[in-house]
Amino acid sequence: GGAEVALHKLLAAQRGAVEDVRVVSLLEVGPVGARIEGLGIPVVTLGMRPGRPGLAALARLLRVLRRERPQLVQTWMYHADLLGGVAARLLGIPVVWGVRQGKLGPGDKRLTRLARRVCASFSRWMPTAIVCNSHASVEIHVEAGYSRGKFVHIPNGFDLSRFRPDPELRAALRSDLRIPAGAPVVGLVARYHPHKDHATFIRAAARVRERRPDVHFVLCGTGIDWDNPELCRLIDHLSLRPAFHLLGRRDDVERVYPGLDVACLSSATESFPNVLGEAMACGVPCVATDCGEVRELIGDTGRVVPPRDPPALADGMIELLDLDPRVRQVLGVGARERVKATYDIEAVARRFTEVQLWAVGGATSSPHLGSGPSRGSA
Repeated sequence: GGAEVALHKLLAAQRGAVEDVRVVSLLEVGPVGARIEGLGIPVVTLGMRPGRPGLAALARLLRVLRRERPQLVQTWMYHADLLGGVAARLLGIPVVWGVRQGKLGPGDKRLTRLARRVCASFSRWMPTAIVCNSHASVEIHVEAGYSRGKFVHIPNGFDLSRFRPDPELRAALRSDLRIPAGAPVVGLVARYHPHKDHATFIRAAARVRERRPDVHFVLCGTGIDWDNPELCRLIDHLSLRPAFHLLGRRDDVERVYPGLDVACLSSATESFPNVLGEAMACGVPCVATDCGEVRELIGDTGRVVPPRDPPALADGMIELLDLDPRVRQVLGVGARERVKATYDIEAVARRFTEVQLWAVGGATSSPHLGSGPSRGSA
């Protein structure tokens, strides 16, 4: 998921700035945990059942912290905030929480809602700071009872050396998928999950095909394959199978983005979507739904439309596809420059280091709690 990927990017960028790091996973190591281990960073697991931070997991975490004796505990997401916060405070270790949810709603699991309510109550005294990756997420959590003064806004960052334009990869994607060289390609990189709202994307794609029958759609992510019966029903109901290419989970998305003419995100809720920043870094203009930090991220380099609105999403895609290719390329160049100016992973990593040093008393000045890049400042 996006939170794990963001952590991996941060750890890779902070090597040298942070001398000694250990990662504790509530659940199994998983594919991103394996990539973190590939950085030379040990990953230990608590063996917790999904969504159930119990006393056994707390006891295991306490043993880990007593053994490692860290200067700082940094946590990501509600259950980790609660479990890590309790353990750290029991041992007198400062803790920095991480909040990355872009929308609160009845669809959240009961234990997730409970963890959030407890964290809101504890937020005034338990964490030294709370790092949040979107302004919208700050506001909804303050409304839910979190202490505003504890928040530090730090957006996600992107590796511009990994994600970059590449004409050869553009040709390779079309060749691999047997897409005509001149055909326009729209991409969606997202796991199959209700929050990603693939149904809206597919309905929008049908409208796009009515006006641009030569368009192809490339989708990838966990659960995005022809073995997913629900996804296949959505596609086949609108007779779109010939235009759709489902690639499944890809750990080399940097080879997919450069092949796109337009990148799309149809999510009903987001905080700060990594996939848009990655596509923009590859010089691809985006059309996405207006949630979380999307509008601030895209700026004037793409199109932002209302969530759950297939006609609006289709119009956004068509508008970008109908541009002269040279104009679309200018938008793509602007998108990469926008990422470079504000969301370069090196600058984001320095901001995290600033907060970490302040939390352990290694910096005399405040990290400007409640601040971060202002809206529209990029």
